[in-house]
Amino acid sequence: MEMQLPPHEGDELSVVDMHTGGEPLRIIHSGYPEVKGDSVLSKRRYVREHLDHLRRVLMFEPRGHYDMYGALVVDSELPEADLGVLFMHNEGYSTMCGHAVIALGRFAVDYKLVKEPQSPETQVNIHCPCGLVKAFVEYSEGKTGGVRFLSVPAFTFATDVTVSLERFGDVTVDISYGGAFYAFVDAKRFGLDVTTSRTRDLVDAATAVTNAVKSQVKLYHPTSDDLAFLYGTILTDGKDDYSSDPTANMCVFAEAQVDRSPTGSGVTARVALQYHRGLIRLNQTRTFQSGATGSQFTGRAVEETKCGDFKAVVVEVSGRAFYTGVSRFVQEPEDKLTHGFLLK
Repeated sequence: MEMQLPPHEGDELSVVDMHTGGEPLRIIHSGYPEVKGDSVLSKRRYVREHLDHLRRVLMFEPRGHYDMYGALVVDSELPEADLGVLFMHNEGYSTMCGHAVIALGRFAVDYKLVKEPQSPETQVNIHCPCGLVKAFVEYSEGKTGGVRFLSVPAFTFATDVTVSLERFGDVTVDISYGGAFYAFVDAKRFGLDVTTSRTRDLVDAATAVTNAVKSQVKLYHPTSDDLAFLYGTILTDGKDDYSSDPTANMCVFAEAQVDRSPTGSGVTARVALQYHRGLIRLNQTRTFQSGATGSQFTGRAVEETKCGDFKAVVVEVSGRAFYTGVSRFVQEPEDKLTHGFLLK
């Protein structure tokens, strides 16, 4: 017997749920109002100012959870884009999300957002708030598989920056951009290990770094002020020298949200940082492992480029995404918790 929604008066929202390396992605399929704006960045501002209650509906409990992540497909102003996308999470709206791009690549082919899939790979041009990202989806006999994407220009903003933390004293961080800005710190500085320490302890340390960098370091991006903010902190295992062995990290972003995957934009930024330091060469592939789940992405710098005055690289990141289900959510008018809540 097919499941049907019970009688209800409220609005309905349909979603497709996926995960990439354990990190969830809730893709909004239908039910969202028109998103106004003549660019993806202006649409990002519009949803933040006018439709933010729907982010809370879908990301927060009781339909979501503290670490839920979402994607809203929108029209792009770029002729070469197959789709535009807005990313959302527990605090607001990101400018880039690699795990989401990997999932959206499969979704776009499977849900026919690209006209003619090609074997062995189908290219999907995804316009993220940070710029155009080219994804390449494995495709054979009607089935999609692994996805790789080419990043926007990624660059190191600053190295060996000292910030003062109330609890931990002075800490030296590197700041790098992979579609979003991240601070990088070796977890051993806090006496922690990204694969064995308690998640709560890792979150506390990373959040302290994020707060310190936000208050003590002024970021800027050469193309847009909308991109000039610190998205989060990535704690690493310190293994930045090139090796065939995986190197692990843990990303804490937005409002102390924990990424279950190795973090696609974080891998992009970390590869740019390693390239800047001369620790890897072009086309040397590294494996990056999530300290949370053990899932893995690969990353490599494939091309030198520029972003304003910054020396930058284009980074290729590869991973796998999987479907977990579809849902139809309703908002009953008398439900006082319909707009969601979070428990920390």
